[in-house]
Amino acid sequence: MNTCRGIRESCSTFAKLSHALTRRHATVAKGAPSPQSPDGDTPRLRAIDLARKIQQENKTEQDKKTASPREKGVAEIKQFTQQLQNVHPNVLAKHLHNTVLFQNDDLVVINKPYGVPVQDNSGATTSISSVLPVLNKMLYGMRSTSTLYPCLHLEKEVTGILLLAKSEEMVDHILALSKNSQVERKYWAITVGVPVPSEGVIDIPVIEREVTGPRRHYKMGLSPVYRVGDTGEGVIRVRSHRQAQGAVTQYRILESDGGCSLVELQPLTGVKHQMRVHMALALACPTLGDHKYSHGTKLAPQRLPEGVLGRLGVEQSKVRYLPLHLHARQMILLGNEGQPDVSVTCPLPRFFTKSLRQLRLHLRA
Repeated sequence: MNTCRGIRESCSTFAKLSHALTRRHATVAKGAPSPQSPDGDTPRLRAIDLARKIQQENKTEQDKKTASPREKGVAEIKQFTQQLQNVHPNVLAKHLHNTVLFQNDDLVVINKPYGVPVQDNSGATTSISSVLPVLNKMLYGMRSTSTLYPCLHLEKEVTGILLLAKSEEMVDHILALSKNSQVERKYWAITVGVPVPSEGVIDIPVIEREVTGPRRHYKMGLSPVYRVGDTGEGVIRVRSHRQAQGAVTQYRILESDGGCSLVELQPLTGVKHQMRVHMALALACPTLGDHKYSHGTKLAPQRLPEGVLGRLGVEQSKVRYLPLHLHARQMILLGNEGQPDVSVTCPLPRFFTKSLRQLRLHLRA
Protein backbone atom coordinates (compact mmCIF):
# COMPACT_ATOMS: atom_id res chain seq x y z
CA MET A 1 0.00 0.00 0.00
CA ASN A 2 2.78 2.45 0.91
CA THR A 3 4.52 1.63 -2.39
CA CYS A 4 1.35 2.30 -4.36
CA ARG A 5 0.77 5.57 -2.49
CA GLY A 6 4.35 6.63 -3.23
CA ILE A 7 3.91 5.83 -6.93
CA ARG A 8 0.68 7.86 -7.07
CA GLU A 9 2.30 10.86 -5.37
CA SER A 10 5.29 10.66 -7.74
CA CYS A 11 2.99 10.47 -10.76
CA SER A 12 1.00 13.45 -9.48
CA THR A 13 4.15 15.53 -9.02
CA PHE A 14 5.47 14.46 -12.44
CA ALA A 15 2.15 15.38 -14.05
CA LYS A 16 2.26 18.86 -12.51
CA LEU A 17 5.87 19.26 -13.59
CA SER A 18 5.05 18.14 -17.13
CA HIS A 19 2.11 20.53 -17.28
CA ALA A 20 4.28 23.44 -16.15
CA LEU A 21 6.98 22.61 -18.73
CA THR A 22 4.37 22.20 -21.47
CA ARG A 23 2.93 25.63 -20.74
CA ARG A 24 6.40 27.13 -20.87
CA HIS A 25 7.22 25.51 -24.23
CA ALA A 26 3.90 26.69 -25.63
CA THR A 27 4.74 30.26 -24.61
CA VAL A 28 8.14 30.06 -26.30
CA ALA A 29 6.55 28.56 -29.43
CA LYS A 30 4.26 31.59 -29.69
CA GLY A 31 7.30 33.81 -29.95
CA ALA A 32 7.15 35.30 -26.44
CA PRO A 33 10.56 36.25 -25.05
CA SER A 34 11.86 33.52 -22.78
CA PRO A 35 13.24 34.48 -19.36
CA GLN A 36 15.38 31.36 -19.58
CA SER A 37 17.18 32.45 -22.71
CA PRO A 38 20.94 32.15 -22.47
CA ASP A 39 21.18 35.70 -23.83
CA GLY A 40 18.77 37.13 -21.21
CA ASP A 41 19.53 38.48 -17.79
CA THR A 42 17.47 35.87 -15.95
CA PRO A 43 19.23 32.52 -15.32
CA ARG A 44 17.86 29.36 -16.97
CA LEU A 45 14.99 27.80 -14.97
CA ARG A 46 15.73 24.16 -14.30
CA ALA A 47 13.31 21.28 -13.89
CA ILE A 48 14.45 20.78 -10.30
CA ASP A 49 13.41 24.37 -9.54
CA LEU A 50 9.92 23.71 -10.82
CA ALA A 51 9.72 20.50 -8.81
CA ARG A 52 10.72 22.30 -5.61
CA LYS A 53 8.14 25.01 -6.26
CA ILE A 54 5.39 22.43 -6.71
CA GLN A 55 6.46 20.59 -3.54
CA GLN A 56 6.34 23.86 -1.58
CA GLU A 57 2.84 24.60 -2.87
CA ASN A 58 1.74 21.11 -1.86
CA LYS A 59 3.24 21.59 1.61
CA THR A 60 1.42 24.92 2.05
CA GLU A 61 -1.90 23.33 1.07
CA GLN A 62 -1.26 20.42 3.44
CA ASP A 63 -0.47 22.80 6.33
CA LYS A 64 -3.79 24.54 5.80
CA LYS A 65 -5.62 21.21 5.90
CA THR A 66 -3.83 20.05 9.07
CA ALA A 67 -4.36 23.24 11.10
CA SER A 68 -5.22 22.33 14.68
CA PRO A 69 -8.78 22.85 15.92
CA ARG A 70 -7.49 25.46 18.37
CA GLU A 71 -5.85 27.48 15.59
CA LYS A 72 -9.09 27.33 13.65
CA GLY A 73 -10.91 28.52 16.78
CA VAL A 74 -8.51 31.41 17.22
CA ALA A 75 -9.04 32.40 13.58
CA GLU A 76 -12.81 32.27 14.10
CA ILE A 77 -12.57 34.58 17.13
CA LYS A 78 -10.41 37.05 15.22
CA GLN A 79 -12.81 37.03 12.28
CA PHE A 80 -15.89 37.32 14.51
CA THR A 81 -14.41 40.31 16.37
CA GLN A 82 -13.54 42.11 13.15
CA GLN A 83 -17.04 41.47 11.85
CA LEU A 84 -18.67 42.88 14.99
CA GLN A 85 -16.54 46.01 14.84
CA ASN A 86 -17.35 46.68 11.19
CA VAL A 87 -20.94 45.56 10.86
CA HIS A 88 -23.86 47.89 10.35
CA PRO A 89 -25.11 49.32 13.67
CA ASN A 90 -28.47 47.58 13.21
CA VAL A 91 -26.74 44.19 13.07
CA LEU A 92 -24.76 44.78 16.26
CA ALA A 93 -27.87 46.14 17.98
CA LYS A 94 -29.75 42.97 16.99
CA HIS A 95 -26.94 40.86 18.43
CA LEU A 96 -27.10 42.78 21.72
CA HIS A 97 -30.89 42.51 21.76
CA ASN A 98 -30.59 38.73 21.57
CA THR A 99 -28.25 38.70 24.57
CA VAL A 100 -30.34 40.75 27.03
CA LEU A 101 -29.98 39.14 30.45
CA PHE A 102 -32.29 41.34 32.52
CA GLN A 103 -34.50 44.41 32.20
CA ASN A 104 -36.94 46.40 34.29
CA ASP A 105 -38.29 49.94 34.32
CA ASP A 106 -34.87 51.43 35.11
CA LEU A 107 -32.16 49.03 33.92
CA VAL A 108 -31.11 46.75 31.09
CA VAL A 109 -28.32 44.19 31.41
CA ILE A 110 -26.69 42.83 28.26
CA ASN A 111 -23.97 40.28 27.53
CA LYS A 112 -21.10 42.29 26.02
CA PRO A 113 -19.22 40.42 23.28
CA TYR A 114 -15.45 40.18 23.08
CA GLY A 115 -13.48 42.87 21.26
CA VAL A 116 -16.21 45.51 20.95
CA PRO A 117 -15.50 48.78 22.81
CA VAL A 118 -18.17 50.30 25.01
CA GLN A 119 -17.24 53.74 23.73
CA ASP A 120 -15.12 54.84 20.79
CA ASN A 121 -14.79 58.59 20.47
CA SER A 122 -12.75 58.28 17.26
CA GLY A 123 -15.68 56.78 15.37
CA ALA A 124 -13.31 54.37 13.63
CA THR A 125 -15.17 51.27 14.79
CA THR A 126 -18.68 50.39 15.85
CA SER A 127 -19.09 50.63 19.61
CA ILE A 128 -21.78 49.65 22.09
CA SER A 129 -22.67 53.29 22.76
CA SER A 130 -23.09 54.05 19.06
CA VAL A 131 -25.85 51.44 18.66
CA LEU A 132 -27.76 52.09 21.90
CA PRO A 133 -30.37 54.29 20.15
CA VAL A 134 -31.15 51.40 17.81
CA LEU A 135 -31.21 48.91 20.69
CA ASN A 136 -33.58 51.19 22.59
CA LYS A 137 -36.03 51.14 19.67
CA MET A 138 -35.84 47.36 19.51
CA LEU A 139 -36.59 47.06 23.22
CA TYR A 140 -39.26 49.72 23.69
CA GLY A 141 -40.66 50.45 20.25
CA MET A 142 -40.10 53.05 17.57
CA ARG A 143 -41.95 55.74 19.52
CA SER A 144 -39.79 55.41 22.61
CA THR A 145 -38.16 58.66 23.74
CA SER A 146 -35.96 57.15 26.44
CA THR A 147 -32.18 56.78 26.16
CA LEU A 148 -29.85 54.04 27.32
CA TYR A 149 -26.62 54.94 29.11
CA PRO A 150 -23.76 52.52 29.89
CA CYS A 151 -22.80 52.18 33.56
CA LEU A 152 -19.77 50.60 35.24
CA HIS A 153 -17.52 50.52 32.18
CA LEU A 154 -16.07 47.27 30.76
CA GLU A 155 -12.81 47.13 28.83
CA LYS A 156 -12.88 46.32 25.12
CA GLU A 157 -11.37 42.84 25.62
CA VAL A 158 -13.58 41.91 28.60
CA THR A 159 -16.80 39.97 28.05
CA GLY A 160 -19.93 39.63 30.13
CA ILE A 161 -22.33 41.76 32.13
CA LEU A 162 -22.73 45.35 30.98
CA LEU A 163 -25.24 47.49 32.85
CA LEU A 164 -27.33 50.06 30.96
CA ALA A 165 -29.45 52.72 32.68
CA LYS A 166 -32.55 54.31 31.17
CA SER A 167 -31.84 57.79 32.52
CA GLU A 168 -28.95 59.95 33.66
CA GLU A 169 -30.48 60.01 37.14
CA MET A 170 -30.26 56.22 37.27
CA VAL A 171 -26.62 56.41 36.16
CA ASP A 172 -25.86 58.67 39.11
CA HIS A 173 -27.77 56.32 41.40
CA ILE A 174 -25.78 53.29 40.23
CA LEU A 175 -22.48 55.14 40.67
CA ALA A 176 -23.52 56.11 44.19
CA LEU A 177 -24.37 52.50 45.00
CA SER A 178 -20.99 51.41 43.66
CA LYS A 179 -19.12 53.93 45.82
CA ASN A 180 -21.04 52.70 48.88
CA SER A 181 -20.15 49.05 48.12
CA GLN A 182 -23.74 48.17 47.25
CA VAL A 183 -22.82 46.76 43.86
CA GLU A 184 -21.06 43.40 43.88
CA ARG A 185 -19.28 42.41 40.68
CA LYS A 186 -17.57 39.08 40.25
CA TYR A 187 -15.33 38.16 37.34
CA TRP A 188 -13.96 34.85 36.19
CA ALA A 189 -10.44 34.66 34.81
CA ILE A 190 -8.22 31.86 33.54
CA THR A 191 -4.73 32.49 34.85
CA VAL A 192 -1.37 31.13 33.74
CA GLY A 193 -0.10 29.98 37.11
CA VAL A 194 -1.66 29.04 40.42
CA PRO A 195 -2.06 31.92 42.91
CA VAL A 196 -0.53 31.46 46.35
CA PRO A 197 -2.33 31.58 48.72
CA SER A 198 -5.43 30.10 47.14
CA GLU A 199 -7.57 33.04 48.26
CA GLY A 200 -6.99 36.46 49.69
CA VAL A 201 -7.17 40.22 49.21
CA ILE A 202 -4.66 42.23 47.20
CA ASP A 203 -4.38 45.78 48.50
CA ILE A 204 -1.69 47.46 46.42
CA PRO A 205 -2.11 50.87 44.74
CA VAL A 206 -1.57 51.10 40.99
CA ILE A 207 -0.22 53.92 38.87
CA GLU A 208 0.00 54.64 35.15
CA ARG A 209 3.54 55.05 33.84
CA GLU A 210 5.20 55.47 30.47
CA VAL A 211 7.11 52.37 29.45
CA THR A 212 10.35 52.92 27.55
CA GLY A 213 10.92 50.89 24.42
CA PRO A 214 10.77 50.99 20.64
CA ARG A 215 7.08 51.93 20.88
CA ARG A 216 5.96 54.63 23.26
CA HIS A 217 3.10 53.40 25.41
CA TYR A 218 1.61 53.59 28.88
CA LYS A 219 0.80 50.79 31.28
CA MET A 220 -0.59 50.50 34.76
CA GLY A 221 1.86 49.21 37.34
CA LEU A 222 2.12 48.57 41.05
CA SER A 223 2.93 51.38 43.46
CA PRO A 224 3.32 49.60 46.81
CA VAL A 225 3.44 51.53 50.05
CA TYR A 226 5.58 48.87 51.79
CA ARG A 227 8.96 47.38 50.98
CA VAL A 228 11.14 44.71 52.53
CA GLY A 229 13.58 45.99 55.16
CA ASP A 230 17.28 46.32 54.41
CA THR A 231 18.02 43.29 56.58
CA GLY A 232 15.57 41.16 54.60
CA GLU A 233 13.25 40.87 57.58
CA GLY A 234 10.03 42.74 58.10
CA VAL A 235 8.54 45.50 56.00
CA ILE A 236 8.90 49.25 56.02
CA ARG A 237 6.18 51.68 55.01
CA VAL A 238 7.27 54.02 52.24
CA ARG A 239 5.87 57.26 50.97
CA SER A 240 3.00 56.76 48.52
CA HIS A 241 3.14 58.33 45.08
CA ARG A 242 0.71 61.22 44.78
CA GLN A 243 -0.58 59.91 41.42
CA ALA A 244 -1.10 56.34 42.64
CA GLN A 245 -4.66 55.11 43.07
CA GLY A 246 -5.74 52.74 45.79
CA ALA A 247 -6.77 49.38 44.33
CA VAL A 248 -8.19 46.39 46.19
CA THR A 249 -9.04 43.03 44.61
CA GLN A 250 -10.44 39.98 46.37
CA TYR A 251 -9.78 36.60 44.76
CA ARG A 252 -10.21 32.87 45.24
CA ILE A 253 -9.31 29.83 43.16
CA LEU A 254 -12.27 27.88 41.83
CA GLU A 255 -10.24 25.15 40.09
CA SER A 256 -6.63 24.51 39.08
CA ASP A 257 -4.80 21.92 37.02
CA GLY A 258 -1.62 21.70 34.97
CA GLY A 259 -0.28 25.09 36.01
CA CYS A 260 -3.44 27.03 35.16
CA SER A 261 -6.33 28.19 37.33
CA LEU A 262 -9.88 29.40 37.12
CA VAL A 263 -10.04 32.32 39.52
CA GLU A 264 -12.96 34.36 40.79
CA LEU A 265 -12.10 38.05 41.14
CA GLN A 266 -14.06 40.71 42.96
CA PRO A 267 -12.79 44.28 42.55
CA LEU A 268 -13.52 46.36 45.62
CA THR A 269 -12.35 49.50 43.83
CA GLY A 270 -12.75 50.64 40.25
CA VAL A 271 -9.24 51.46 39.04
CA LYS A 272 -8.30 50.93 35.40
CA HIS A 273 -6.91 47.43 34.71
CA GLN A 274 -6.53 46.73 38.44
CA MET A 275 -7.47 43.03 38.26
CA ARG A 276 -5.09 42.35 35.37
CA VAL A 277 -2.26 44.23 37.09
CA HIS A 278 -2.83 42.54 40.46
CA MET A 279 -2.89 39.07 38.95
CA ALA A 280 0.11 39.57 36.66
CA LEU A 281 2.40 41.67 38.87
CA ALA A 282 1.31 40.99 42.43
CA LEU A 283 0.65 37.24 42.16
CA ALA A 284 2.77 36.48 39.05
CA CYS A 285 -0.27 34.74 37.51
CA PRO A 286 -1.23 36.74 34.40
CA THR A 287 -4.59 36.25 32.79
CA LEU A 288 -4.58 33.98 29.75
CA GLY A 289 -4.48 36.16 26.64
CA ASP A 290 -3.27 39.27 28.49
CA HIS A 291 -0.60 40.46 26.08
CA LYS A 292 -0.32 43.86 27.78
CA TYR A 293 0.66 42.86 31.31
CA SER A 294 2.40 39.53 30.77
CA HIS A 295 5.63 41.45 30.14
CA GLY A 296 6.76 44.19 32.46
CA THR A 297 8.62 46.48 30.10
CA LYS A 298 7.46 45.68 26.59
CA LEU A 299 4.47 45.02 24.40
CA ALA A 300 4.68 41.47 23.09
CA PRO A 301 2.52 38.36 22.81
CA GLN A 302 2.18 36.39 26.01
CA ARG A 303 4.66 33.53 26.42
CA LEU A 304 3.07 30.29 27.56
CA PRO A 305 4.70 27.19 29.08
CA GLU A 306 5.03 24.17 26.81
CA GLY A 307 2.48 22.24 28.84
CA VAL A 308 -0.15 24.95 28.42
CA LEU A 309 0.59 25.25 24.69
CA GLY A 310 0.15 21.49 24.37
CA ARG A 311 -3.20 21.46 26.12
CA LEU A 312 -4.48 24.39 24.10
CA GLY A 313 -3.12 22.84 20.92
CA VAL A 314 -1.58 26.11 19.75
CA GLU A 315 1.94 27.12 18.76
CA GLN A 316 3.72 29.99 20.48
CA SER A 317 3.72 31.92 17.20
CA LYS A 318 -0.10 31.89 17.27
CA VAL A 319 -0.51 32.93 20.92
CA ARG A 320 -0.94 36.57 19.91
CA TYR A 321 -4.43 35.67 18.67
CA LEU A 322 -5.60 34.32 22.04
CA PRO A 323 -8.31 36.57 23.51
CA LEU A 324 -8.25 37.89 27.06
CA HIS A 325 -9.95 35.31 29.28
CA LEU A 326 -11.61 37.76 31.68
CA HIS A 327 -15.38 37.58 31.98
CA ALA A 328 -17.85 39.65 34.02
CA ARG A 329 -19.69 36.67 35.45
CA GLN A 330 -22.08 38.00 38.12
CA MET A 331 -23.50 41.28 39.37
CA ILE A 332 -25.63 41.94 42.43
CA LEU A 333 -27.31 45.29 43.04
CA LEU A 334 -28.20 45.42 46.72
CA GLY A 335 -31.74 46.71 47.20
CA ASN A 336 -32.66 49.39 49.70
CA GLU A 337 -35.89 50.62 51.31
CA GLY A 338 -37.54 47.24 50.97
CA GLN A 339 -36.58 46.76 47.33
CA PRO A 340 -35.32 43.28 46.34
CA ASP A 341 -31.77 42.68 45.22
CA VAL A 342 -31.08 42.44 41.50
CA SER A 343 -28.85 39.44 40.78
CA VAL A 344 -27.68 38.60 37.25
CA THR A 345 -25.39 35.80 36.08
CA CYS A 346 -23.89 35.82 32.59
CA PRO A 347 -23.04 32.66 30.61
CA LEU A 348 -19.45 32.19 29.53
CA PRO A 349 -18.44 32.88 25.92
CA ARG A 350 -17.75 29.86 23.76
CA PHE A 351 -13.99 30.43 23.52
CA PHE A 352 -13.81 30.61 27.34
CA THR A 353 -15.61 27.30 27.90
CA LYS A 354 -13.48 25.67 25.21
CA SER A 355 -10.29 26.77 26.96
CA LEU A 356 -11.62 25.47 30.29
CA ARG A 357 -12.24 22.09 28.71
CA GLN A 358 -8.82 21.94 27.03
CA LEU A 359 -7.03 22.99 30.23
CA ARG A 360 -9.09 20.45 32.21
CA LEU A 361 -10.46 23.07 34.54
CA HIS A 362 -13.72 21.37 35.39
CA LEU A 363 -16.30 23.29 37.36
CA ARG A 364 -17.49 21.56 40.46
CA ALA A 365 -21.22 21.13 40.92
